[in-house]
Amino acid sequence: METIFSILYFIIVIGILVFVHEFGHFLMARLSGMRVEAFSLGMGFRLFGWNKKTGFTFGNLPENLELEGDTDYRIAAFPIGGYCKISGMVDESFDTEFAGKEPQEWEFRAKNPFKKALVISGGVIFNMLLAIGIFSFLIFQNGEYVYNTNKIGYVVENSIAKNIGLQAGDEVISINKQKPTDWSNLRQLLTVDNIGNDLNIIVKRNNEEKSLFFDEKDLVNVLSAQLPIGLQPVDMKTVIVNVLQNGLAIENGISENDTIVAVNFEPVISQEDFISKLKSHKNENITLTLSNENGISEKNFTLNDEGTIGVQISSVFTGETTLIKYNIFQAIIKGSVNTFEMFGSIIVSIKQIFIGNLEFKQAIGGPIMIAQQATQFAERGLYSFLTFTAMLSISLALLNILPFPALDGGHLLIIIIEAIIRREIPIKAKLVVQQIGLFVLIGLMIYVIFNDFQKLF
Repeated sequence: METIFSILYFIIVIGILVFVHEFGHFLMARLSGMRVEAFSLGMGFRLFGWNKKTGFTFGNLPENLELEGDTDYRIAAFPIGGYCKISGMVDESFDTEFAGKEPQEWEFRAKNPFKKALVISGGVIFNMLLAIGIFSFLIFQNGEYVYNTNKIGYVVENSIAKNIGLQAGDEVISINKQKPTDWSNLRQLLTVDNIGNDLNIIVKRNNEEKSLFFDEKDLVNVLSAQLPIGLQPVDMKTVIVNVLQNGLAIENGISENDTIVAVNFEPVISQEDFISKLKSHKNENITLTLSNENGISEKNFTLNDEGTIGVQISSVFTGETTLIKYNIFQAIIKGSVNTFEMFGSIIVSIKQIFIGNLEFKQAIGGPIMIAQQATQFAERGLYSFLTFTAMLSISLALLNILPFPALDGGHLLIIIIEAIIRREIPIKAKLVVQQIGLFVLIGLMIYVIFNDFQKLF
């Protein structure tokens, strides 16, 4: 039964994301005067669909059927994606029947670079709009809890806060003579509110006031480098939210909702601190101190050569909070800010993979992991499930905009090149690029699914 629910939640989440993404392409194409020959949820064999010409039918359409500008809306066999087949465009269908003919006014290739770019970017734009819509709705409905503290619990290495000179234990008295009202306001004063301004910060450190100065040019530089703010307040605890089936955690009786207290009796003060402590003890015996409703426990075992134990963790604030309610316009602004902050954090995570601070196979999840996580978030309620959907929508947007062949970003790069050289790249060349890109993506998907199985078993 659990497997059935996992498949169901996976189809729901992927169905929503794919529909929104492809609808973005579809709408922009139609608004740009292009014909969309097929709008498909799923890949591969056409199970059933509808169009004005044949009505509702099962199976593939006749090969010689001409829809004459109408669209076939279909459901295909494999629920792992979808596509819009736009007339006159080299895409994953590899259809080049139009190649030897003069461009028609309704074809993709007949439009100017701006309209082409708009159509290609439509999916990413709509995925971001979906995330903004979900976050805005949740904030409008439920408000937002703010942390009533201005005391720092942890500072991340190579972060904005570290560059400024802030330290764990500092109590921030003022930033440019403004007293932070809560933790969210403190973060905003450090970044958005003071872009282009020098930072003059007063902190209370070891019962003494200390002044910190940060040049506005340096602030702009670190912000443009998309470094994380790198601050965590006091009164945060690191909680295990998921235990993977194949890992040290499940072997040693570590459970969901356990709070990580210490590694080798050194207190854990953040998610980053916990990961760092594990990485520093690869292949060593460790003592992990945990707490839950049954009290304190200690787990003794030997770490693997990756410094991981097979868990997903989250931070939970245990201090005083205040609930703030927003009107619809404030909620949209806040939802937009949350979306782009999450977009930035994903970029930072990808950067950590490339510089070697984060294991690729631990950071990347495929269909199996998505199905598992969708089930877990759904079991926690609608709020959690919608939040997960928004997060996944942002990830899909970022993945698709990467300048890689067969992805939207790859198509966009070709459009930019054609706009610069003022002529179309030969269709055969585009076809080869698409085939290579698709081959690499299929290989990556196989690897990711294999990696999912390894984590599972």
